[in-house]
Amino acid sequence: MVTAMNGQSESVQIPFPLLVPLCLYIRGPIPYKHSTNLTKPMRDAMSKILRVLVSLLFLQASASWADSDSVYDSFLQCLNTKTKSSNTTQLSSIVYAQNNPSYTPILQAYIRNSRFNRTSTPKPLLVVTPLTESHVQASVLCAKLAGVQLKIRSGGHDYEGISYWSSQTFIVLDMFNLRSIAVNIEDNSVWAQAGATLGELYYRIWEKSKVHAFPAGICQLVGVGGHISGGGYGNLLRKYGLAVDNVLDAQIVNANGELLDRKSMGEDLFWAIKGGGGGSFGVIISYKLKLVSVPEVVTIFRVEKTLEEDATALVLRWQEVAPTTDDGLFMRLLLQPVSSKVKKGEKTVRATVMAEFLGNGDQLVTLLGKEFPELGLTKENCTETSWIESILWWANFDIGTSPEALLDRMPNDANFLKRKSDYVQTPISKDGLEWLWKKMIELGKTGLVFNPYGGEMSRIAPSETPFPHRAGNLFKIQYSVNWEDAGEDLEKNYTTESKRLFSYMTPFVSKNPRSAFLNYRDLDIGASSNGAPTYEEGKVYGVKYFNDNFDRLVKVKTAVDPENFFYNEQSIPILPSSHTDVKSGSNSNIPTGKLLSLLVYLLIAGW
Repeated sequence: MVTAMNGQSESVQIPFPLLVPLCLYIRGPIPYKHSTNLTKPMRDAMSKILRVLVSLLFLQASASWADSDSVYDSFLQCLNTKTKSSNTTQLSSIVYAQNNPSYTPILQAYIRNSRFNRTSTPKPLLVVTPLTESHVQASVLCAKLAGVQLKIRSGGHDYEGISYWSSQTFIVLDMFNLRSIAVNIEDNSVWAQAGATLGELYYRIWEKSKVHAFPAGICQLVGVGGHISGGGYGNLLRKYGLAVDNVLDAQIVNANGELLDRKSMGEDLFWAIKGGGGGSFGVIISYKLKLVSVPEVVTIFRVEKTLEEDATALVLRWQEVAPTTDDGLFMRLLLQPVSSKVKKGEKTVRATVMAEFLGNGDQLVTLLGKEFPELGLTKENCTETSWIESILWWANFDIGTSPEALLDRMPNDANFLKRKSDYVQTPISKDGLEWLWKKMIELGKTGLVFNPYGGEMSRIAPSETPFPHRAGNLFKIQYSVNWEDAGEDLEKNYTTESKRLFSYMTPFVSKNPRSAFLNYRDLDIGASSNGAPTYEEGKVYGVKYFNDNFDRLVKVKTAVDPENFFYNEQSIPILPSSHTDVKSGSNSNIPTGKLLSLLVYLLIAGW
């Protein structure tokens, strides 16, 4: 009897008279002296039994690791061997089995979407929290030996939670302990490990200089590894591009457990992990990043208008100005259905412009007075501050909050949420906007966030990094809906609402393909049906995320991970000719010797 990884059982009885012929069949062509003793039905039976036995061999290999009583000890023993460590106590302190009282707190600490924090959510066999690069290397080798999927979590902000759940038997490699940051102002660089947060990165830069920054995201809790490998952006993108446009070097552990830097990994793999998603190619350990210059004084503002205050005119003009204005000005536009203050009992749409300008308030008011009079910006709307204080403002802290607040990781901080994305290449007309307002009000809750491109984004070639959405894109849309209470009906309601708004936007967004942003993960646009995605499955979402860069990513993936060990629901697939069957979550490595020994015995016995 063999218990498979999906919990089902299979039993196979092999008649003893067939065992010796079977091993001869495995060995190769049967010698004449044996073949004369075999009937055709016996040979046919041997062929079928061989396939069953080999399948059971791999099922047993994986099933032995899925046994909760043995997985912890087996993995710990493997780690001890692969790290050549004599400190078993330290290794045991970084591996959490499901029966460990700390397992649930460790797993839940960096779950940032409550949709995937339920009792019904599939849980990892183990959570491994490495302290050193060698722990990561050993974890890769041991998970590979076990035939168990490895999910990699740096900050837990994947919108679909695929860094900490899976339909396969899996282990979570949680990188939060690998969070060192080394700033070098002399050469304008910083090494940041994957488990560091953006808030920690910004704080450490600020400690060393008040006129240096890094162009990454506005959420201070996001992990460096996932953010950068997925093509992260922030409010400096029009001046300095994406985070991946400012990567100088990197360290990654590949599927062979090797620790590589840019030189040893080669330029193709280095290219791939600058926007292609690190989880497809290995475990990102750290990135070396190029620091950029910011003035001592920057200006921020927030201006709101509803439809009753002619928000339509504001949005129309925003589409013209935001992607073309001064490179040092980033104006984010938020659109949200809200209760009307003018017409009681009715809803309206509120348009909010949140902006940061690399200059002073007088310069900004003069600039937008000419380019964007519909906004009605005044000096009173503006706040002059430092770059680090603007980071706090974007993160919804009050003006004057100490920068130390950026070091608070806020574990267990999560809402229920759903996100989607789109790209707009032609301004939406007034009629289109007015139709859109009606649909948003009908739906009731889902909002839109418009993030302008242009500037440096238009000067970087689409093939420079895997992130292809450059010149020709006016702005990116994020569909955003949050809710606070659990419940299947609520989730179905809100996720359906976001899908409907996404459908309504079809006439206004990019086509062939309808492009999407990897770091706004959305399984609705395509995903693996079971286990590692096939090439055809991967192409469905891959072309949307990466456009013409998808095929190059597939070639890199096939070259560096031909067995497709690193995979997830939307990972880069390997070329079909190189495909190995990992749909069950297992691979060709044997974690247990029992059935292997049986097979070897049969081979020997056949002679």
